Amino acid sequence: MTSDVLQHKTPVKEIMSNSVLSIDSSVSATDAAKLMEDSGAGAIVVLENGSPVGIVTDRDFAIKITAHSYPIDTPVRRIMSSPLISIDPDSDLWTASDLMSTRNVRKLPVIDDRVVGIITSSDLVKHITDH
Repeated sequence: MTSDVLQHKTPVKEIMSNSVLSIDSSVSATDAAKLMEDSGAGAIVVLENGSPVGIVTDRDFAIKITAHSYPIDTPVRRIMSSPLISIDPDSDLWTASDLMSTRNVRKLPVIDDRVVGIITSSDLVKHITDH
């Protein structure tokens, strides 16, 4: 049943969240964490010269800052996951699911010349259970 739901070619843009945060790579980890807390987001796309180059997730804060004893004013470019793994809004959910699985990521920024949204593994699970 799962593959039937994903294989009916629902595009990513139909279930992605249009609300996605982005920050410049020079922003401090502290400021990024505050932004995430204030917005309730689990990830922020990191930009350099306006182009998406990485992502910082709540997991990056928990593991990278602690494991490497980085100071809290460390620029997010030091803790971001890069290169950025992303997907096109017209890609189907099966492709998104496969990409998340093979690349071991739970959040995929959706990019169409610019960041237009984000899709998470939770979004996929919710879609499957709703259908």
